[in-house]
Amino acid sequence: MGIFTRFRDIVSANINAMLDGAEDPEKMIKLMIREMEDTLIELKSACAAAIASRKKLERRLAGLEDRERLWEERAGLAVERGRDGLAREALMEKRRYSEALDALRDELAEHGQIIDQYQSDIEELEKKLHHAKEKKRVLAERHRQAVGRKRAQSDIRRADSVEAMSRFEALENRIERMEAEADLVNPRRAPDLDDDFASLSHDEDIERELARLKAEKSGKKTGATDAGATE
Repeated sequence: MGIFTRFRDIVSANINAMLDGAEDPEKMIKLMIREMEDTLIELKSACAAAIASRKKLERRLAGLEDRERLWEERAGLAVERGRDGLAREALMEKRRYSEALDALRDELAEHGQIIDQYQSDIEELEKKLHHAKEKKRVLAERHRQAVGRKRAQSDIRRADSVEAMSRFEALENRIERMEAEADLVNPRRAPDLDDDFASLSHDEDIERELARLKAEKSGKKTGATDAGATE
């Protein structure tokens, strides 16, 4: 496939449509970018060769113009010396260079058009390549987000699975068992019947002591009252 045919196929391609129909869009866009970069290199190389060729033609043109002027001067010199025959020969030589110059100028004009076309194609392909690279970046970002969402959903499904719930229940049972074992090591002793009666007896002792103190206080108060009345 020629460089221009490949270039036209690339720039006329609808990247979005091609990616939509591709089984692996990321792989497809990478191949497209590689093809564009290769074609761009060829276009720039061809353009550089055309520019070098034009410079060579320009140097040749300058040489022919010098020769044309030389035979013009010689024809004039022959006329001044009355050498009409020699002047005719000089003018014929000049015409030969003039005809060569006309052909060379046409060739240079064609080279200029080719170079302009190369430069236009390069600019167009660079824009297309920039668009493709931006598309690649977007695809890579979408792929990264998709992978992240897929991983998150997978984690959620794993957390909601029967196996995960079983592990949680097993952990809960283990904690409850550890709490039960701790209670067995240091049991809370419930009060028995002996303790109840001992408490009752202890309460009676307190009540007797309280009654004694009240009686003593009451006796002292009565004695003090009687002594005041006797006086």
